[in-house]
Amino acid sequence: MSELLTIENIGVTYGNIRALHDVSMHVKEGNIVCLIGANGAGKSTLLKAIVGLEPLVTGIISYKGTVIGNSQNSNSNKRRLIQLLNFRDKKKLHHGPKSLRTDEIASLGIAMVPEGRRVFADMTVEENLDMGAFLVEDEAMITKKKKEMYDFFPILGARRKQKTRSLSGGEQQMMAIARALMASPKLLLLDEPGLGLAPLIIQDIFEKIAIINREENVTVFLVEQNARMALKLSDEGYVMENGVIVLSDTSQALLENEKVRAAYLGE
Repeated sequence: MSELLTIENIGVTYGNIRALHDVSMHVKEGNIVCLIGANGAGKSTLLKAIVGLEPLVTGIISYKGTVIGNSQNSNSNKRRLIQLLNFRDKKKLHHGPKSLRTDEIASLGIAMVPEGRRVFADMTVEENLDMGAFLVEDEAMITKKKKEMYDFFPILGARRKQKTRSLSGGEQQMMAIARALMASPKLLLLDEPGLGLAPLIIQDIFEKIAIINREENVTVFLVEQNARMALKLSDEGYVMENGVIVLSDTSQALLENEKVRAAYLGE
């Protein structure tokens, strides 16, 4: 099984605060990989870095062998390197492949469902799905994908002309996932899909995620605070604390790990 996403020693800062420290991860094609950790551990920051919303101060992110994020392209990092090495001719400083813009990353086949869903509340369900297909130029394909989403999430089909603000939290989460799938991504990033939802709704959404992975052949990178459900759903898992990966293993091994059981499974 080949690597789809490779994260190598990346660092992200917010001002003088280091949010991520030398984070390295690998997501194999066809797998579900989860990242668990407490609030404020840096999980959402990592997803934002993958899609180009947070610049890297160290490290490289590659997708299918193509560099999509490169710390050497950071303006602040360039200045730091120039000062450190006392380069008089900035043109001689080699920076390697450029970081891609978020829309360029999306066009490669990466879609993200952000924390809190971030729906367009004053648009209808159908209009939200259209926004998810903004990179798709084939109108017939857009129509086909919308039908697929309405079949997969029947409640969305029933409410397609309703304003999104009128949907329940669970329905909005389903719509956010459907919106991300409109562009037929190969890698789906999910940031806390169970946040604030009732247990039965969370179970339903996690079952949908498993179907998307299995039947649509979409690789999933899942960030989730519900560690037990995330580890049961996934093939491999990582544990993050204070911006650092402290554990990585198969999900089954992490479920049986005493430290994980004590810290995240309430045992």
